[in-house]
Amino acid sequence: MGIVILEFRVRLRLLCYVSQDQMMRPQAIFGLSVLLSFVVWGIIGARFIWPALRDRSRADALQPILLLHSFRFVGLAFLVPGVVSADLPDAFARPAAYGDLLTAILALSALATVRNRLGTILVWVFNIVGTTDLLYAFYQGNRTAVGFAPGLQGAAYFIPTVLVPLLFVTHAIVFRILLVKGPV
Repeated sequence: MGIVILEFRVRLRLLCYVSQDQMMRPQAIFGLSVLLSFVVWGIIGARFIWPALRDRSRADALQPILLLHSFRFVGLAFLVPGVVSADLPDAFARPAAYGDLLTAILALSALATVRNRLGTILVWVFNIVGTTDLLYAFYQGNRTAVGFAPGLQGAAYFIPTVLVPLLFVTHAIVFRILLVKGPV
């Protein structure tokens, strides 16, 4: 028992001496988190989401995805001081927040009309606007170096690392549903 305690103490001391240079850089952690999230959500989309939707009518298949995207108002968190750093660039925060809000409103509008022709048009508009919003947020994030200082995102860090990959995967599924004639 004494050897185990001694070994634990030695390992604990070694951990205390690890310098910051030897730790993984925040931007590497951010990039790895986004990448792994895309992999995991892609697998979930292919193995679970698409199989659950493919035998449904177009309207029935679109409804759960539209409901999911109705939560994109969460992107407004990029505008809340204390949730994100005051140094988060407005060039990133404002378009990301308001693009998400617009996408949530379009998702709700499409959901309300999904069973008629207007609903199909609104789903197309929602999906194009929503996908463009996410692509533009990535572009602005890179342009303003948000990815190189992920701490600027504060508590909203989990939006691009966990939620955005899910949203991309479900946008791809919506495009697939829209492009299939008849039942999906």
